[in-house]
Amino acid sequence: MRVLILGIDGYLGWALAQHLAHRGHEVAGCDNYARRDWVAEVGSQSATPVPRMTERLEAFRQHFGQNLRFHRGTVVDYKFVWNLLRSFRPEAIVHLAEMPSAPYSMIDVDHCVFTHTNNVVGTLNVLYAMHEVCPNAHLVKLGSMGEYGTPNIDIAEGMFEIEYRGRRDRLPFPRQASSWYHQTKVHDSNNISMACRIWGLRSTDVMQGVVYGTRIPAMPEGDDRMLTRFDHDQCFGTAINRFCAQAVTGMALTVYGKGTQQRGFLPLCDSVQCLGIAVEKPPLASEYRVLNQFEEVYSIKDLAEKVRAAATRRGLDVRVAFFENPRAEAASHYYAPDHTKLFELGYVPTRDMDGQIDQMLRDLLPHRGRIAARVHAVAPDIRWDGSRRPSEETS
Repeated sequence: MRVLILGIDGYLGWALAQHLAHRGHEVAGCDNYARRDWVAEVGSQSATPVPRMTERLEAFRQHFGQNLRFHRGTVVDYKFVWNLLRSFRPEAIVHLAEMPSAPYSMIDVDHCVFTHTNNVVGTLNVLYAMHEVCPNAHLVKLGSMGEYGTPNIDIAEGMFEIEYRGRRDRLPFPRQASSWYHQTKVHDSNNISMACRIWGLRSTDVMQGVVYGTRIPAMPEGDDRMLTRFDHDQCFGTAINRFCAQAVTGMALTVYGKGTQQRGFLPLCDSVQCLGIAVEKPPLASEYRVLNQFEEVYSIKDLAEKVRAAATRRGLDVRVAFFENPRAEAASHYYAPDHTKLFELGYVPTRDMDGQIDQMLRDLLPHRGRIAARVHAVAPDIRWDGSRRPSEETS
């Protein structure tokens, strides 16, 4: 299958390219290296060094025996997207080319507007180009479990049955975003659903939980050029990744509030497995399919304790520190999302969080100097109320 990955230079994109090539697909991708720039802007860098794309492409060819067709450009440029689809004629498009950080989107009005422009306009360009160039292709769009918020009822997998005043219908499950970034994901979901309805496109909207990890099975051993990036700052470092980076440098693990917030998590190897399943098992024409993608639900505090235990087994002295929560989110809440469709499609979860965390610590220890050099970028000083000041440790 010809698969086009938008955002191939990112955390998921580079790993997914290897997973799909390993499974025999012809892979192409595009990127404008924006993720590198955003991380640098907030004063950080990837814990694992990220080579130039020319080096990555040569390594890919050596290990997978095929040229990865790469195009530099942005999905906000419609002509670029149209020409890219016209030249490659993809059968599937995996859209990962969005600004993926809630804190980054909350810095100020400029970052909010940029996030909306980059994410919403980019997705609309992809939809229009598909409609004009390759209407039979399948769009796999990376959404977020954060679109749903934390309602006091079970979270359906995209759609649910509702009865109101004696009448019943099947409608999208209500979205309650809590950041400007997650709000762009809500807009994307609505726009993609409409494009499927009016143009007959087919799409899978993957509501992804928080991803962690450094490796996937298809990643060749011993060649650091094949490693994906690994961010650990307050904007782009997700909870477990951030904790592991802090652990190898002796920093306290930064838990926000009481740490009782609950979220769905899955390792990087399972994330690419799920995206691969979605690519290989497309929906019907005109179908807008939603898949909730996560492995288990944990509280942030429990995750910090897991990382501390794994670090202790490696002889690292690590403590957990609770910081004033800069985000606007419920400290304690009900959280019971459905996630059955991927299992029905053949998803087999790894269910080895402790092993994954230990692997991350092993991979990060050689780079503790790079992480320590950017320690200032970890402190949670971006606040949802619009102010920005140093956070204070509460206990």
